[in-house]
Amino acid sequence: MTQADECHRGGANDEGNWRGILEYFAPAVQLGLTATPKRKDNVDTYKYFGEPVYIYSLKEGINDGFLTPFKVKRIQTTIDEYFYVSDDQIVEGEVEEGKIYREADFNKIIEIKAREAKRVKIILSEINQNEKTIIFCATQDHALAIRDLVNQYKKSNEPNYCVRVTANDGELGEQYLREFKNNDNVIPTILTTSQKLSTGVDARNIRNIVLMRPINSMIEFKQIIGRGTRLFDGKEFFTIYDFVNAYEHFKDPEWDGEPVEPELRLERPANLEEPPGESEQPNLPVEKKKKLKIKLSDGKERAIQHMMSTSFWSANGQPISAEEFMINLFGELPNFFKSEEELRIIWSNPTTRKVLLQKLSEGGYGKDELSILQELIDAEKSDIFDVLEYVSFAVSPITREIRVASAQTNIFNGLDNKQKEFLEFVLSKYIETGVEELDQEKLPSLLQLKYKSLTEAVDELGDVEKIQNTFIAFQKYLYQNQVA
Repeated sequence: MTQADECHRGGANDEGNWRGILEYFAPAVQLGLTATPKRKDNVDTYKYFGEPVYIYSLKEGINDGFLTPFKVKRIQTTIDEYFYVSDDQIVEGEVEEGKIYREADFNKIIEIKAREAKRVKIILSEINQNEKTIIFCATQDHALAIRDLVNQYKKSNEPNYCVRVTANDGELGEQYLREFKNNDNVIPTILTTSQKLSTGVDARNIRNIVLMRPINSMIEFKQIIGRGTRLFDGKEFFTIYDFVNAYEHFKDPEWDGEPVEPELRLERPANLEEPPGESEQPNLPVEKKKKLKIKLSDGKERAIQHMMSTSFWSANGQPISAEEFMINLFGELPNFFKSEEELRIIWSNPTTRKVLLQKLSEGGYGKDELSILQELIDAEKSDIFDVLEYVSFAVSPITREIRVASAQTNIFNGLDNKQKEFLEFVLSKYIETGVEELDQEKLPSLLQLKYKSLTEAVDELGDVEKIQNTFIAFQKYLYQNQVA
């Protein structure tokens, strides 16, 4: 048997080297494999290999656990479209009078650096900057500009934190790509590209796909999504950051359907002359129109706003709830509390909270799974209580900082200044790290950190029993219903 991977490429090309190999081994069974559905550029594949004998869809791969599921963050800004006004500066080119410049125009016929800078800042603020990410850009020049902006605003000190990999980057780009695909390497962390990386990139630890250019075909959309679907240890899902409304492709029946039929491509007979006028046009020099470059007025640049919405999608392209997505990942959340109030009472006491967390862990929701849930619902700065409350009762999470600010008056009521000072310290650690700072086992280390010794802590706060009572009693106010 002869097996041809990526058979939509050389294997189907009449003049390709692979065709010669296939013809040499013609008596053998020939098996062609491709992840690229039928399309007009791929007719030769079907002409040579025939109709597929087996089809395995992206949906099936996700549902069967061979591919990674994803969530989508749709991002809109106040400058997704642009209409020229006189207080903006034309740096280069000419404005087309009355034109509204839309997504497809940007970075091809018009360039606004402040717009791209805003998008880069949004991405860097949203992603874990240590996670591998691919950013799809409108052109190779746009990919270069985004690379420079990422490196300008990144936290890392590495010069090659973000690199461009496009056709123009040649062997250097290929070297960057090899280093990126190596899961032992952390640099480069972010790649920018335009068309090159939509196929053929087997980098398993990609956690983020960023779309900064329109995706005009379902084929390309599936290919780009496929960059993130590779399995990797500890990678439960990946995130698509969508600036261009590409998520609408999920609504297309073709996302979950059979490949579309190829369009018939008619070839001109060799002896048929070309229509008059087609080959006889003189090669007149054409002046390339300068790209329009705009510098926004200072006030407008600083006023660019954005909004973001997170959605979860099933493998067949249907929007689903966070709870459904979670169940697909980890299974049903164990039912250890019947109401929001019961959860609140359990969580307000370190002893009963510890018992609940142990039961959740035994039911498949340990510390790692709960941390993943925090990330899934964008609640990394919230309490695990908020995660459980959101998943079980659809209550929107609040940050730990807001929770403390809302409860502080009740917490401090009736305490002396030294007790207030100690609890302010405890709450600052809670805001910084999370609910584990409120465990009873953490109390000795908190006292040591604050007072340098248990003896000094007792001198300040009273005996050990009083300190324990203070540490436990305030927590019921932290989780009272008024802060939700």
